[in-house]
Amino acid sequence: MKKFQIVSLTLAAALLLAGCGASESAAASGSTSEAVSTVETAPAESESESEAPAAEAALPDDIYTADFNTDSSMFHVNEACNGKGTLTVENGKMTMHVSLQSQKIVNLYLGMAADAPDHEDEWLQPTIDTVTYSDGTSDEVYGFDIPVAAVDTDFQLAILGTKGTWYDHVVSVSNAVPAVDGGDAAAAEVPADGTYTCAVTLEGGSGRAAVDSPAALTVVDGAMTATIVWSSPNYDYMLIDGEKYLPTNTEGNSTFEIPVAALDTALAVTADTVAMSTPHEIDYTLTFDSTTLAAAE
Repeated sequence: MKKFQIVSLTLAAALLLAGCGASESAAASGSTSEAVSTVETAPAESESESEAPAAEAALPDDIYTADFNTDSSMFHVNEACNGKGTLTVENGKMTMHVSLQSQKIVNLYLGMAADAPDHEDEWLQPTIDTVTYSDGTSDEVYGFDIPVAAVDTDFQLAILGTKGTWYDHVVSVSNAVPAVDGGDAAAAEVPADGTYTCAVTLEGGSGRAAVDSPAALTVVDGAMTATIVWSSPNYDYMLIDGEKYLPTNTEGNSTFEIPVAALDTALAVTADTVAMSTPHEIDYTLTFDSTTLAAAE
């Protein structure tokens, strides 16, 4: 199976479905009067003790990696992502971004399939995500930003396929781990000084651009520098944290040497292209997958 070349963002959990059988309800009905009597005479302290515990507070604002669990082998995160997505918590509101396995699921709806056709304005629209596999091949797939009310809690999510039919599914988000601080040991580690190759994933823009993967990665005095080769010769500079980086070549596809703050963490970059009638700065993210790190030959 191919592996996702993204940092990031490492998680796995099973979706548990449970319910009460009708036979249990029928058995309980034979002692209804006794049960009512017990409740009526129970002291107030016992009633408060039997109340369900309050729901856990929302996660602190941060960016996390998390498992996206579904009830179907036909609807799941792209196999390259290892079941993971990016959970963003901002102002207490949670949004899970997942890259699916193809472009055959065209919309999502938070709720039941039967209700979706009457709420078109609430359909979740796809993004175009580029996923890169361990063999270096890439695919453009649909991704979605899914609002999440609570982690570790099942919720209904309907999907619309290319044939125009809605289907019900139950999903959940679990095992949220901070993408940088403390969660993923791989994200915090810097390799020993040396020269490596590392798979890199590009996201953002129109989805038509790509970068060579794996990329060359050099570590000197604990600082990482990556060589990024674009799929076009038309990029004339890159911006990272306000710093401008110029191409290192004059022929062939645009090539840059850029700093990498951390593996398994989305690195925000801006690349200026002159392929259009006027130059355009386009925002992207680059993610270097630590699990693919290998000493350069």
